[in-house]
Amino acid sequence: MLTAALRSSAVAGLFLVAIATGSLLGAFAPAAATRVSAFADPLILVLVGALFFTLRLDGLSSLRRAPRTMLLALGMNFLIVPLVALVLTALLPGEALRLGVLIYCLAPCTDWFLGFTRLAGGDTTTGAALIPVQLVLQLLLYPVWLGLFAGEHVDTVLTTAAPTLLTWFVLPAAIGLGARLVLHLTIAAIARSRIAAGVDRAIPAIIAAVIAAIFAGNVGTILADPASFAWVLVVVFLFFVVIYALGEGVRILFRLRPAEHALLTMTTSARNAPLMLAVTTIALPDEPLVHAAIVLGMLIEFPHLSILTLLLRRRRSQGAAEAVAESQLSR
Repeated sequence: MLTAALRSSAVAGLFLVAIATGSLLGAFAPAAATRVSAFADPLILVLVGALFFTLRLDGLSSLRRAPRTMLLALGMNFLIVPLVALVLTALLPGEALRLGVLIYCLAPCTDWFLGFTRLAGGDTTTGAALIPVQLVLQLLLYPVWLGLFAGEHVDTVLTTAAPTLLTWFVLPAAIGLGARLVLHLTIAAIARSRIAAGVDRAIPAIIAAVIAAIFAGNVGTILADPASFAWVLVVVFLFFVVIYALGEGVRILFRLRPAEHALLTMTTSARNAPLMLAVTTIALPDEPLVHAAIVLGMLIEFPHLSILTLLLRRRRSQGAAEAVAESQLSR
């Protein structure tokens, strides 16, 4: 538990440093920011390849042992969350900001949410098995969401975004999976596990580099219109509040165990902002307002996940204490 806590805290701190670094460069050193932002594209390729290289498919069998939790998580993330996001983003001034927040909200996290789930005492076995399913689903659905919500981009999304995504994401994904297969065929299991673990440990640093590069290229857009982007923060905050309330309703309706509820809460609260930012930067390269709106979601997400962890752990401790008290009274 301590290791998980330290890792999650370190990752959150690393991302905050990346946000601060990119923001400071963009605000006070625009020339350097331009050079740094040029690294975003190659870093995205490395990130996607690394994600698929470390993707664990052997845990998918765990989903058969928890079909209800799996269906609830997928239903919330890919049916309920889009509806909530669509309603709330109507409050935003401007199509580009609405699209950016929608993209931010639509993709469930596929990495650090598991650390927060562990901290909250959640079902990490099912959570780990959900990762490849949710990663593949969100990438497959991205062109669909873009076609539905992109407004003026609807006519061009299938001819522009889809081929771009194919080049930039299917290719590095295939390289990552192919490299994993080559290792499986040529290297002993222990060495293979060490290499995979090393790449897995490097992924937060790669994500942080992507965040810094994209913040450096977009913070000027945010500073140019702070009032509009304040609305982005308000809507993202409301999104997290509504999703948490809906999760509480699901907990009561389906009588979820604490571990199931913790997993559902974390997977519906944590968003895959870095990957969606990377995808959108490639698919819609000339939309800085969209990119900046996605960027701002991360400023609220990490404090929100930390608060949720404390709430869920407190509830779990109170439940355990009540169970002990009831057991003593029944004697």
